[in-house]
Amino acid sequence: MENFQEQLKSRRTFAIISHPDAGKTTLTEQLLLHGGVIREAGTVKGRGSHKLASSDWMAIEQQRGISVTSSVLQFNYDGKRINILDTPGHEDFSEDTYRTLMAVDSVVMVVDAAKGIEPQTKKLFEIVAQRGIPIFTFFNKIDRDARPALDLVDELETILGIQAYPMNWPMGSGQILQGIYDLKHNQVVPFKNATAHPEIVEESMDEIELLRDAGNEFDQEAIAQGKLTPVFFGSALVNFGVTEFLREYLTYAPAPADMTTVDDQIIVPESTQFSGFVFKIQANMDPRHRDRIAFVRIVSGAFNRGMDVTLQRSGKKLKLSNVTQFMAEERENVQTAVPGDIIGVYDTGNFQIGDTIYSGKKNVQFPDLPTFTPELFNRVVAKDVMKQKSYHKGIEQLVQEGTIQLYKSWQGGEYIIGAVGQLQFEVFQFRMENEYNVEIQFEPIGSKVARWVSPDQLDEKMASNRNLLVKDRYDQPVFLFENKFAMNWFHDKYPDVILEEKM
Repeated sequence: MENFQEQLKSRRTFAIISHPDAGKTTLTEQLLLHGGVIREAGTVKGRGSHKLASSDWMAIEQQRGISVTSSVLQFNYDGKRINILDTPGHEDFSEDTYRTLMAVDSVVMVVDAAKGIEPQTKKLFEIVAQRGIPIFTFFNKIDRDARPALDLVDELETILGIQAYPMNWPMGSGQILQGIYDLKHNQVVPFKNATAHPEIVEESMDEIELLRDAGNEFDQEAIAQGKLTPVFFGSALVNFGVTEFLREYLTYAPAPADMTTVDDQIIVPESTQFSGFVFKIQANMDPRHRDRIAFVRIVSGAFNRGMDVTLQRSGKKLKLSNVTQFMAEERENVQTAVPGDIIGVYDTGNFQIGDTIYSGKKNVQFPDLPTFTPELFNRVVAKDVMKQKSYHKGIEQLVQEGTIQLYKSWQGGEYIIGAVGQLQFEVFQFRMENEYNVEIQFEPIGSKVARWVSPDQLDEKMASNRNLLVKDRYDQPVFLFENKFAMNWFHDKYPDVILEEKM
């Protein structure tokens, strides 16, 4: 591949995280506008609106104005190739977000400037912090009444335990917003249509002096290690402060990094050996073709269309000939790609989430991606017994995406699905009906504590109405306990039986 090193250096791959309604999808749109890949911003606020966010392509997302899948969006800006992974905003889909966070080199955290740090932001931040990757903070919606900027920054540091370095500073908010002060370039970026309030400007300049005297030092190494977050203020909805944010982000965000395998090999992006891992599987992105795509983060080497790779889990040889890159619902066949890029491999059922693929003979296996143990369970049946084929196909494909878990009753083979949150069931039901033309009905089993047990230790007589015995999709035995008390009772009765939280 021509200029492999230059292409590698130009890649910036990041996820956007936030609490629902903080403006994550709106910021994503503004970045796409900067990249010239869309011409006008949509909105997901009104259900009746025909303007829809480019990253929210699934029908239920458009109806409900929420993001429940991770979209991959790519564009060029200022000599850089940017891959944005727009993550689900709803907490019921945190598992999808967690896996996506394994596929990025940095994170942008969007915070509502009127609300500050909210629970979902804190939860997601903790996952990012474990990885030690750069985090850039964007306090959004300053065109509305916001909390004092000093309070917001103090809360950021106190609740999340990360040091902050403001790159710009708001001069007022809402109806008295004057602009932002760019601390790096020592200049005011005025807010359009601002009415003059010189007292606000003066107050903001006093705060800026305080920051310079008592604030954190700018430390590029600390940013790279995820210990210091550059902080920006702006409003994605009115495209204020977004250009300044994007410019600084591209200055300090890292190019693709090394990755360590399960046997402690360090895989460097510059390696001649191609490697990557599947962090997401999505069925029916194009309803016309009933396709299934495995999203692969390239870790090392150059991808070339038609290349042969090995699927590490099975040792199976595959030819990567039908591969795409994404701009929301639009795609194009890709001929070449480099580390940091996300490619979509058309899949006929070979891939599972967490799979490693690699070229050549040297074995590569990246660590498993996080999975959540379900907490809510429903029996599920097709309303129309004549649609069994579509019913089974739909369940199989949606389960492989990893947002719901499939179980079967131990004896009868009834389907039971488990999820972390109620919304996952609603999305599952919606997609079965709209994508597979199968109406289903649920019989709630309720909240359960799922624990795996070794087949060697299993005696079917251990099951009762307080600990339902089921099989997972790999036919491994699982007990669904009524509650923690029932699980402890079981443990007291069968002290030698080891109960595992995950397979």
